[in-house]
Amino acid sequence: MTFDDVLTLLAAASITLGLSVAGIALGLPIGLGLALLRSARLPVLDQAIAALVSLVRAAPIVTLALFVFFVLPEAGLELAPIPAAVVTLTLNTAAFDCEIFRAGLAAFPRDQLEAASAYGLRPATRFRRIVLPQLWRASLGPLVSEMTIVLKGTPAVAVIGVVEITRAAGRIGAQTYEPLPPFLAATVLYTALIAVLVRGQRFAEARIARRYGYAVS
Repeated sequence: MTFDDVLTLLAAASITLGLSVAGIALGLPIGLGLALLRSARLPVLDQAIAALVSLVRAAPIVTLALFVFFVLPEAGLELAPIPAAVVTLTLNTAAFDCEIFRAGLAAFPRDQLEAASAYGLRPATRFRRIVLPQLWRASLGPLVSEMTIVLKGTPAVAVIGVVEITRAAGRIGAQTYEPLPPFLAATVLYTALIAVLVRGQRFAEARIARRYGYAVS
C-alpha cells in the first residue's frame, strides 16, 4: 500500500468513528426514554413501542439503511448518505439499548423506591438520584457490548454510498489487485477502535469500584 492508501484508510476510519459516536450518543438517550415509556406500561403506547423495537432489532442494519435512504424519501424525508447512516445506527442502537435498560429497570429493587417515596422524594428526583446511577452501573457491560456491535456494523451503511473502513479497503484492494494489505490494515483499525471502547469500559468500572466500593457485575 502507498502512503495515500494509508491516508484513505485513516479518513475512512474517522468516518466510521464519527458515525458510531453519533449513533451511540443519539441512541442512548432515545433507548432510555423508550425503556421508561415501556416500564410505565401505558396500554397502547407500550404495545406500539414493543412492536417498533422488535421490528428494528430484527432488521439487519443493511436493510434498515436501505429503508432510511430509499423509503423515507417517499414520505418526504430525504437524507444524504451520511445523515441517513447516522439515523440508521441511531435507530439500531436505540432499539437494543431500550431492551438493555428495560431489563435493568425490571430488576431494580422496588424496596428502594418505596423507601424513597416514604421520604417524600418526587418521582423525577427518585429517578435521577437513585434509579439512574444504579441502572447505569448495571447496564454498563451490555451497553459497551452493543457499542462494539454498532462499530462493527458500520460496513452495512456502505450500501448507501458511505465510504467507511471496509469499503475503503475494498476500493484499495481493487485498485492495487492486492486485497490482503488493505484488509489487514482495516482489521487493525477496527481492533484499535474497539480496544478504545473496552478500555473506556474498564476505566469506568474502576471509577465505579473506587467510588462505591464494589465492582460492576
